[in-house]
This record gives sequence, C-alpha cells and structure tokens, in this order.
Amino acid sequence: MTPPHIVGMGYLNGLGLMALTDHNSCANCAPFLAACERYRMAGLPGMELTTAEEIHLLCLFSCLQDALVFDDTLSSHRMQLKNKPEIFGKQLICDDDGHILREEENLLIYATDLMLEDALDLVHAHNGIAYPAHIDREANGIEAILGTIPPQIPFPAMELHDGEKEAAYREKYPHTAALPYLVCSDAHTLGELREINKHVEIPDDTPYENVARLFFEKIKKGWIV
Repeated sequence: MTPPHIVGMGYLNGLGLMALTDHNSCANCAPFLAACERYRMAGLPGMELTTAEEIHLLCLFSCLQDALVFDDTLSSHRMQLKNKPEIFGKQLICDDDGHILREEENLLIYATDLMLEDALDLVHAHNGIAYPAHIDREANGIEAILGTIPPQIPFPAMELHDGEKEAAYREKYPHTAALPYLVCSDAHTLGELREINKHVEIPDDTPYENVARLFFEKIKKGWIV
C-alpha cells in the first residue's frame, strides 16, 4: 500500500480529493502529493494523531512544509518503542515512485504524550486543523473515551466511520449540528478505500491544484459538507 497505489486506487474509485493520514507520521506525505500531481488528484497532507488519552485526531495541513515541520515537532512526543513487523506489519517510507526508502523502526500506533487540548494547540501552531476521527467507534473514538464530545473544544469538523449515523450524532450533540461531518475510508488496505460519499460544490474553473486548499479553508471555517 504505497502512496502511488493509494492515489491510483482513489482515482479508479472516482475520488476528487484525498488526504494521507498515517498514524503519528507525515513521512509519506511528500510521495503521496507527488502521486496526486501525476493523477491530477487534489491532495492534502495529514496525520492521524493519537493523544495521550488514546483519542484519534485527524490532522490536516494546507501545504507539505507545514506537515513536515509538524511531523518533526511531534517526533519528541512519540513513544520510543520498537516495532515488531511480524506482529504489526512493516512501516515503510517510500519515494515518489513508491520504492521503499527505509522502514520506520519505532511503532507508530502508540499514543503520544500529548493530551487532547495540547495536541490541538500544537496542530494550530503549525497552521493545521484537527478534528476527532471515527467518533462512532469504540476503539480510539472521542465519545467512547471521554463519554461525550466536549462542547468547549471548538472542533472544525467531525468524522464518522458509518455515515448513516450522522443525523443521530447531530441531534445528540447540538453543538456539532452546524459542523461538517465527513465519512472517510480509514483504509489500511487498498480494498478499504471507499468511493465518493460526499460532494463539494466549487467553481467549475477552479484548477485542480487549488481544490485541496479551498477544501481545507472551508473546513477550517466550519463549512457544512
């Protein structure tokens, strides 16, 4: 599941915009964006960050530089525990053509030492946006861990695994009713990449390379998707 394969499968599935959000790492974002350019796919660099509470946050950035600087800053907050590829699989870092450059030695799925609000502050300090991932899941979902979605935290969006639960969550948490609810693949294999489930209206003359930034800015402002 290399970056070119991911983008290629997204292209075959008819997607117009994709984000790469590996666990606690942005190391493959550069080859991902290079593949997006080849396929004329709008792409955003990102990360699925695990907080100290074990909450998964989707972190998105409007440009590669912001993502890489954030990744470098986050490195000191990751647990330094060696990966066991025979159990957790290989953590491959690729070049623009999908060739393997190296393996990440430390296991990336462990929680960082950042509490939820500290993690959000760090993302914002690097010009990014962050919102809870798969809020409807027991594993690493904010609701399951905290028992609620805190109204005092100004998330710009929510992400669901099951899109059919959107109406129920908007009703259950009125403070999220005006937020975008996104349904993402959370794919760990190519077969898990979903087809289009949301449509975003943009001007017809928008160059594809501007679509990702437009989407990022709209989500940042609380645009309903």
